[in-house]
Amino acid sequence: MTPRAAVRPYRPQDHDALHDICIRTADNGGDSRPAYADPDVFPATFATPYAHLEPDLTFVLDDGQGQAVGYILGTANTSAFAENFRRKWLPLVTDRFPAPIGPPATPDEAIIQLLHHPERMVLPELAPYPAHLHIDLLPAWQGRGHGRSLMHTFLRALQARGVPAVHLSMVSTNTPARAFYDRLGFHEITVPNPGPVTYLGRTTEVIGTRREE
Repeated sequence: MTPRAAVRPYRPQDHDALHDICIRTADNGGDSRPAYADPDVFPATFATPYAHLEPDLTFVLDDGQGQAVGYILGTANTSAFAENFRRKWLPLVTDRFPAPIGPPATPDEAIIQLLHHPERMVLPELAPYPAHLHIDLLPAWQGRGHGRSLMHTFLRALQARGVPAVHLSMVSTNTPARAFYDRLGFHEITVPNPGPVTYLGRTTEVIGTRREE
């Protein structure tokens, strides 16, 4: 019998796969390597710090043979995570990605600036949604219900911690991602001057089993 893909908790040996998945999906859902000089900045900003600081809220889609082909990760407390990001994570990556001097001059520097400003995660409009998440799947594994499975696993983990609601941010032009989140019950959160991103939120309650991706 062919092993089936399944969601499972993150393991340290998934680190390289997590890193690779992030790079291959970071540019508005596509591969960031053609557009960025050092796309390693993406996992350093949006993936590996979560696995490092919040391993219990990091889950992967296993292809059935031990290989991670997607992930969902995040935090139950965005304010505390931003503090830990600055105190515990930035010292580990600052030598590799020093803060740009002055306004960002390249696409890489724009992401590095985000890396060095974790306080950007904490906005008053997001306070009713204390948790936040990132989710990514390799293209071959999209559109098969795995995104829904990852999301429901994460939402149930937040429920178990007593977290009432979660938010995420996405590039506003990524219309396939927006359609996916809409099907999963996310709604837009009004944030003044959000720039190129849209903020979405929902409760952590999981209702029904309808195929949503």
